Amino acid sequence: MSHTAPPLDGLVVADFSRVLAGPLATMTLADLGADVIKVERPGVGDDTRQWGPPWSTHSSSYFACVNRSKRSITLDLRDPADVQVALDLVAGADVLVENFLTGTMDRLGLGYEQLRDINPGLVYCSITGFGSGLGAALPGYDFVVQALGGLMSITGPVDGEPTKVGVALVDVLTGKDAVIGILAAVRERERSGLGQRLEVNLLSSLLGGLANQASAYLTTGASPTRMGNQHPSIAPYETLRCADGLLALACGNDAQFARLAEVLRRPDLALDERFRDNPSRVRHRPQLVAELEHLLSTAPVADWADAFSEAGVAAGPVLDVAGALARAEALGLDPTVPVGAGHPDQVRHPVTWSRSDLRTPTPPPTLGQHDNEIRSHLTARGDTL
Repeated sequence: MSHTAPPLDGLVVADFSRVLAGPLATMTLADLGADVIKVERPGVGDDTRQWGPPWSTHSSSYFACVNRSKRSITLDLRDPADVQVALDLVAGADVLVENFLTGTMDRLGLGYEQLRDINPGLVYCSITGFGSGLGAALPGYDFVVQALGGLMSITGPVDGEPTKVGVALVDVLTGKDAVIGILAAVRERERSGLGQRLEVNLLSSLLGGLANQASAYLTTGASPTRMGNQHPSIAPYETLRCADGLLALACGNDAQFARLAEVLRRPDLALDERFRDNPSRVRHRPQLVAELEHLLSTAPVADWADAFSEAGVAAGPVLDVAGALARAEALGLDPTVPVGAGHPDQVRHPVTWSRSDLRTPTPPPTLGQHDNEIRSHLTARGDTL
């Protein structure tokens, strides 16, 4: 197998972002080979450096999870001398990512209109909570956007309170949307020779991620509601109780349901008028669940998961994070990568490549670790690294 340089080798990214969405986007670019230079406040740095526990011997685990393979420079953007260093940095960059409140970068002399003059090819990505218009002044925190964006209204037990997802999912979606936009803009620049400004906001990324639930509302005019682990349009597609715990079972079509019925030694279920097709199963979900849980109560989760999987029906136990990583390892997916001696392993970049090598990960930088190295490469405005 031949190998080539990482896909984004040679791309320079000026990273003015902090917390999660922006740093996740820039770390993804770093994984793909870009030189990401993280600009941080002197003495403080990214907010997440203080977000613990848990801690490793080097940083908070939160900061570490989205800042590997970057270089850190500290700049006081209220100091004209440091602003000039920032301008020199941007002059030689391909991409800039920032997630300050709208207008902050303009006040600092680092807005897109200001930087376009010194670097016409710059791809400038702004990440906000609610856009740069009427919602510009609203702070964007994932938890609040999950609430305002409808995600909590469809998450949690039927009779319980609206519930947030167990990870900052909106930040993750937004970071990935930012990467998509940045890569598309870099590709477009190959044709036009010009950069452009991209705007990504948490609320829009969440609404885009609501997928079938948003479509259901737009189709019917009725807002979806919480259904616990049940799917609004498919049955069985939920957790079901077995002899020793919960089994996640996803039956996507009638043929799969027939195979499920065979595994349960009840092929007649697939012929029952209540269950013979998916719309019927959705309408009669309570009766279906009762039938299935009665049959599943005779054996443990692991036995049923194996039997259904062998029959081509998606099923599995509800694992914790440790179990999930172990399962991925057992499947040969190599879910983690080392990032340096004395540093905990991290979850690897999720895409594998047939020909290109990805960058060998390096540890998340200490605050200002690369100050001297970066400053020594920056001279007059317009010079490149």
